[in-house]
Amino acid sequence: MSDADRTEAVPDTFRTYAADRPDARFTEWLRARAEPDWSSAVEHPFVKELAGGTIDDGVFRRYLLQDYAFLDALVGAFGYAVGDAAGMDARSQLVDFLAVLTDDEDGYFERSFEALEVSESVYAHPEPTDTTRAFEDLLGRAAREGGYAETLAVLVPAEWVYLSWAEAHVDAEPGAFYLREWIDLHANDGFRSFVGWLREELDREGAAASPRRQARLDRSFRRTVELEVDFFETAYRDDSRQSSGGEREW
Repeated sequence: MSDADRTEAVPDTFRTYAADRPDARFTEWLRARAEPDWSSAVEHPFVKELAGGTIDDGVFRRYLLQDYAFLDALVGAFGYAVGDAAGMDARSQLVDFLAVLTDDEDGYFERSFEALEVSESVYAHPEPTDTTRAFEDLLGRAAREGGYAETLAVLVPAEWVYLSWAEAHVDAEPGAFYLREWIDLHANDGFRSFVGWLREELDREGAAASPRRQARLDRSFRRTVELEVDFFETAYRDDSRQSSGGEREW
């Protein structure tokens, strides 16, 4: 079955998808709807070169700078989710992950930039590419104009894609610590548990949403996965200021 056929075979409403699936999960429907981009992200050449230790330092340097530029927007989106979450348990989960983003990952970035000979003056204020701006725009609008479910519809694929590719390469030995640790940050029990919890939150919120809102969540999820592919591909361009269409309807 071709990628096009596989995508067309997935019902365009969750109600239809769940009709003959007693244990249907909203996030599985979203992931299936995101094909073929989902597989393109999880199996991207960037990921394979990273795991194999063959990725060019210049490519990884450009990628890491953009990921660092994106970190502020990601932290902000999780902050909105904390405010919108129902109950202290959910807020505690999100706050704990915020600590990981602002502590463990930030320390990784600083050590990696030093090894890659990126000065603080460069990484402290990286110039976002159009793809990064599109990502920031999507996250910001989900948080400001939507609600908890809309924010989750962007956060879940952003984190789930990374868990998926990292778990596929958990035994890789790429050599450089900044490659090995980037896999480790996304293939560990804590991150696995958190992504599983995020999915459960979106499963609940999405299944309870109106059909119109479910369609909006579907668009946001698929757009996020599309941007994940663009994010990897942009790292290969020396001149990466190419438009990726940030302003799109939900």
